Amino acid sequence: MPLKPPQITPFLWFNDNAEAAVDFYLSVFPNSRRLRELRNPAGAPGPKGAILTLEFELSGHPFVALNGGPAYQFNPAVSFFVTCRDQAEIDYYWSHLTEGGQEIQCGWLTDRFGLSWQIVPSEIMELIRHPQAFQAMLTMKKFDLAALQKAAGGPATQ
Repeated sequence: MPLKPPQITPFLWFNDNAEAAVDFYLSVFPNSRRLRELRNPAGAPGPKGAILTLEFELSGHPFVALNGGPAYQFNPAVSFFVTCRDQAEIDYYWSHLTEGGQEIQCGWLTDRFGLSWQIVPSEIMELIRHPQAFQAMLTMKKFDLAALQKAAGGPATQ
């Protein structure tokens, strides 16, 4: 009998600012909502009644945020890949998520909470099959969709 596919939910470990991060992400992504919270019981690490976890959805995708203390930090080895329909969407997500954060290379950025994102055109994987588009991508921080499409005018690699 085949197994039912499991629900896979990213679980994000923040120091003590999970609520601020969740509120920020909810303000950026449409069709997003806060679902449930769990507060610290008496005797738990951290202040009694402070938020421990927050369950939320970003554009319909489930996430959990934890106020876990300073034991771990995010890094770009794990990122969220946001596919955009057009340059306006790329510009929207880029400007909001880089506010207080850091632009990296090739559509990557780190937001003000340390979480890494890739803001990409929906056809990025097809575009970078073209050597000229791949080379153009390497020169960009935020993607310029028109420039990538123009560069892709050459033959695609297989």
